[in-house]
Amino acid sequence: MYPKLFEIPFTGWPVPSYGLMMVIGFLVAVSLIRHLSRDITPDPRLITNAALYSLIAGVAGARLFFVIHDFDSFRDDPLSIFAIWRGGLELLGGLLALVVIYLYIRFHKLPVRKYFDIIAIALMLALAIGRIGCFLNGCCFGRPTNLSWPWAVRFPYHSPLHVHSPAYYSQAHANLKRNRPQPQLDLPEEFFGYYYEDGKRFFGCRSEKKRFYGLKPYEDLTPEQKYMVDKGPYRCLPVHPTQLYSSANGAVLCLILYLFWRRSRKAETSRKTKKLFAKPGCTFALMFILYGIARFFMEFLRDDNPFEFGWWTIYKGGTVSQNLVIYMVILGVVLMFIFEKAKSKT
Repeated sequence: MYPKLFEIPFTGWPVPSYGLMMVIGFLVAVSLIRHLSRDITPDPRLITNAALYSLIAGVAGARLFFVIHDFDSFRDDPLSIFAIWRGGLELLGGLLALVVIYLYIRFHKLPVRKYFDIIAIALMLALAIGRIGCFLNGCCFGRPTNLSWPWAVRFPYHSPLHVHSPAYYSQAHANLKRNRPQPQLDLPEEFFGYYYEDGKRFFGCRSEKKRFYGLKPYEDLTPEQKYMVDKGPYRCLPVHPTQLYSSANGAVLCLILYLFWRRSRKAETSRKTKKLFAKPGCTFALMFILYGIARFFMEFLRDDNPFEFGWWTIYKGGTVSQNLVIYMVILGVVLMFIFEKAKSKT
């Protein structure tokens, strides 16, 4: 894990990998949009302005979705809601940015569907880059797997920006929200500690119930305990690198959408109006379908999202993202047929 890449000289301020990769993904996506839309953009500054507005809305929506989704984690420290550099953004909540872009494009009387086709391509490219930040940060981690090195990865006990790495903390505790009554790592009682509201710490047995309960900080472990969690029997179980799966998925979808968009552009310039699903907006609709399907199956490999009830599940066995992307796929299919029947001018 490298949640902190380096510190700014003479300030001591850390540069988080999660935020840095988000910024890189955003800048690359904006550059791609400007490049692909050069034939339909009267003023390139419009793209930059729309991107800035959408960035603010997207981060706010993604953070709000995450906070609502995992509100219990913020009850004792409400100010941590604003600590986005620690991770904790839900891509599906970030779709609020699309609403802002739509309003902006409509206000300037630009071809909405043509722009959204290009935005779909750039969004997948930004996803491919941003998920690398998730991997470095340790969030969005996968389920334990028996796949051998170098496929599976192990996260450390502690993290430079977190008290513990999210994957290790999850494995060391039961999680009823994921139908897991027992921890995946059976740590001895001496690895756990309690925290009172006044900050006083003491260590006790696991059967006791106190308000603040968790693993000991790494610095409180003995040398023998540090060895056991770093290299010994209590190190993190190997997990699927789902962040890298998601990054690769974003890159593949970016390429597929680009080729599909090129096909639509060629059909438009050659006036082959009978070519199926070649109208403006179809690339954008295809993004919902492809990403929704990929994300649905990706959730089976992740181990961070709680299970929720859904109309497609007989029991509590699907995540909130799985429930939402079902509607995303349905929306994509509906939009595909609507755009296919619509005129090609907008």
